[in-house]
Amino acid sequence: MQPPALLVDRVLPSRRGWSLHGVANTRTIERNALATVPEFTLMKRAGACLARLAVAIAPRAHSAWVVCGPGNNGGDGLVAAAELASCGWRVRASVLPGDHSPSADAARALAMAREAGVGLEAAVPAAPSAGAVDLVIDAVLGIGANRPPEGAIAAAIDAINGTHGAPVLAADVPSGLAADTGSVIGGSAVRASHTLAMLTLKPGLFTHHGRDHAGTIWLARLGVDDSTPPDAWLGAPPHAAPRLHSQHKGSFGDVRVIGGAAGMVGAAVLAARAALAAGAGRVYLALLDSAAMSIDSTWPELMLRPFDSATAPAHLAAATVVCGCGGGDAIAAALPAVIHRAARLVLDADALNAIAASPALKRALRGRAARGLPSVLTPHPLEAARLLRSTAAHVQADRLGAARSLAHDMSCTVLLKGSGTVTAGPLPGVPLRINPTGNARLGTAGTGDVLAGWLGGTWATRASDDSVEVAMDAAWLHGHAADRAPGNHTMRAAELIGHLVAPG
Repeated sequence: MQPPALLVDRVLPSRRGWSLHGVANTRTIERNALATVPEFTLMKRAGACLARLAVAIAPRAHSAWVVCGPGNNGGDGLVAAAELASCGWRVRASVLPGDHSPSADAARALAMAREAGVGLEAAVPAAPSAGAVDLVIDAVLGIGANRPPEGAIAAAIDAINGTHGAPVLAADVPSGLAADTGSVIGGSAVRASHTLAMLTLKPGLFTHHGRDHAGTIWLARLGVDDSTPPDAWLGAPPHAAPRLHSQHKGSFGDVRVIGGAAGMVGAAVLAARAALAAGAGRVYLALLDSAAMSIDSTWPELMLRPFDSATAPAHLAAATVVCGCGGGDAIAAALPAVIHRAARLVLDADALNAIAASPALKRALRGRAARGLPSVLTPHPLEAARLLRSTAAHVQADRLGAARSLAHDMSCTVLLKGSGTVTAGPLPGVPLRINPTGNARLGTAGTGDVLAGWLGGTWATRASDDSVEVAMDAAWLHGHAADRAPGNHTMRAAELIGHLVAPG
């Protein structure tokens, strides 16, 4: 059996990256495709692609355990089981009972597996002993799962996760993972080594718990070419903008970093250093802790300015301002002037907390958009929850929805940090962006300050006010720095700056 002809690898094909489609959109694409091909065509293609990918990821394997749910996802698994058995694999398939009779396609897939000599069993599956199988295929639940697994379904998920030493290949989405949000439904989901998405890539594979549960993600379009507008985009690497020989520091903009209250100066310094690394022409650092003015001897490239001078209207109106890193309670007093005057504004950390607590600051922030002044908010889930008057758990349960709601409510671009950082713009109808880069090494103090400064520095170098584009590019490069850094040790935020590489 040859490697899967209908599979596409993860090289991003366009400036915006891969298109992502949620469940409702995918169902529409599926219905349109089913109306144009004979019965059983899509299921047969899906099962064949699963089998081909199984061979590709486990080329020396000879046995498989395929766990099939009662729906069409299970039918895909049965076709794969039949294909593998026809190639000489020893295949055992556990077929779980359902509340309804199987579809005509699923019934046909069962007959196909039986004819191919697949060992079929209807009992609640038990995890095979170590070394008993070479590969496991999870075809239990599809994209329509919306309630916590129970009974035989829950037992099947536990059994798959209890299998040791064999790769797990999930059909479409890992069972128990919400395709739209990346949430684990009811606390239990398959942890796959690989996931073969069918027809479309689903947003939940790339955010929240998705990246931990989906493993390496592949796509089988099943011969369907559809132009349905996506629900979101998976971000692509930024395009480099080479610098001209005749350009100088004045060509690449000014950044003013405002923050660094007593005991938190390091956060503002990290942001300022990241802005320099991103290529900003000049970076001014205004510390709320006036006693820390000697910092310039440590980082002479940073230009320290008294706080009152840094917030002068003329200076704010000519700069990209990064405000809030290490700001503490003191940052609230600076925000009215910053929000009103800054040409471009990145708000992070304590600035977000101050805005969450002040209806007047929220109104001022919305007013910026009305005057054509762009802003980017960079909250982590708890900060986003404060702004939305919600909880971090609710934000994480629907990260895309939370980012979209916050962007609309604040009339700002929102970069919601976390696994699969989500970028949302304030205009309705614009697809969200999900960042594919980064890893758990970013889970240390100060890496968010680095992102805010990096975003500000990147933005300062550009003539365009496209805040969605710059936020996505900054997130991509920030995560890529953690991905490309050598070793697997915990990364300090200052170390991260050294691995950031500005495009161009």
